[in-house]
Amino acid sequence: MTTDDLTVSTRVVLLAGGVGGSTFAGGLRDEVRERGGELTVVCNTGDDLWLSGLRLQPDVDSMLYSLAGVKDLRQGWGRAGDSRRVADELAAWGVGWDWFLLGDLDLGAHIARTSWLREGLTPSQAIARLQTRWDLGATLLPMTDTEVDTHVVLDSGRMHFQEWWTRHRARLEPVRFENPGIAASVPAPGVLEAIAGADAILVAPSNPVVSIGPILAVPGLADGLRAASARVVGVSPIIGDAPVRGMADVCLRVAGVPCTAAGVAGHYGARADGGILDAWLIAEEDAAAAASVAALGIASHVEPLWMSDAVRTRALAVAALRAVGH
Repeated sequence: MTTDDLTVSTRVVLLAGGVGGSTFAGGLRDEVRERGGELTVVCNTGDDLWLSGLRLQPDVDSMLYSLAGVKDLRQGWGRAGDSRRVADELAAWGVGWDWFLLGDLDLGAHIARTSWLREGLTPSQAIARLQTRWDLGATLLPMTDTEVDTHVVLDSGRMHFQEWWTRHRARLEPVRFENPGIAASVPAPGVLEAIAGADAILVAPSNPVVSIGPILAVPGLADGLRAASARVVGVSPIIGDAPVRGMADVCLRVAGVPCTAAGVAGHYGARADGGILDAWLIAEEDAAAAASVAALGIASHVEPLWMSDAVRTRALAVAALRAVGH
């Protein structure tokens, strides 16, 4: 399949989490929708947490706001033009984390979600309701309906991933990352069906360890990717041996993965060798790594990977879809 083959029957599945994933999803949505296709995004829920009595789903909401066109592009997360009167009031009462500020509009989404969960809806059903507010041009699915929040294990104890990432900015050296309960989880309704019926499966340039890692750790999900008839194409989150955003280098070091385009490709592995990838997009700055990627049994494609504006982001999405056919 090439991008020119996209028709109304073309079904694209994207595995994604974090800022990079939501940014890439916007360009991909625009390309797929223009060509009459269907996009399903399987979102990481390992970042989820309970805070101030509310269920937060940071990666899901980042994807929701990005596709809705209401994300705060300056900070990369949350709602554009938001205020923080409620957060300030909660801080005055000593409730929640004063370093984890949530905007008023963002809190509205968290309150709505929590209300529906308290009424008996599953996370999948709550997310389905949230996304009806806007014309997203995509269907959002959580990786699982099971609560599998990411914990960071340190020599001194453990903490929630959000505290380690947001408060401490990954400066505390972790021993490992865990998702308690994930071994007993199952893919959310519709996830395996979307993968099995896809014409193209893409892995976003998200953090390989804490964004894509939890998705692949849900029992049956990686097997579904390996059994899919569609080719699986990933986009490197590493450019010039450095993460594009965030502290992914710390996460990779803990996982024993080199912070290079080829290193992450090897981490995912070739589908022909028990991994998940058929092809891997690497940056022009990392063109010298193409041979190393190919040696893994993964087709390498050298492309401009910087998503510095909507035009470049969409061009990257086109390149990823093109790689599905090669």
